[in-house]
Amino acid sequence: MEQPWTHRQRPERLERRIEFADYDQTRLFLDRLGELSEREGRYPDISFGRTYVNLTVRPEAEEGTVGPPEESFAETIDGLL
Repeated sequence: MEQPWTHRQRPERLERRIEFADYDQTRLFLDRLGELSEREGRYPDISFGRTYVNLTVRPEAEEGTVGPPEESFAETIDGLL
């Protein structure tokens, strides 16, 4: 079961871990995410292993709050799955 985005505080951000069956699926998702980031001009923090990706979406403004732009970007990322 996929975990939803978690809204964290101090600093405000959205986080999500996505599990994949194998490296090929992980790589495909990362390639799609790279294309999306280039189009949107937004770049989440990413850490990954062979079968997982951890994502953090931060507010565009430093010391800002998570709002509709971040939630929309997170939903768009979900659409890549």
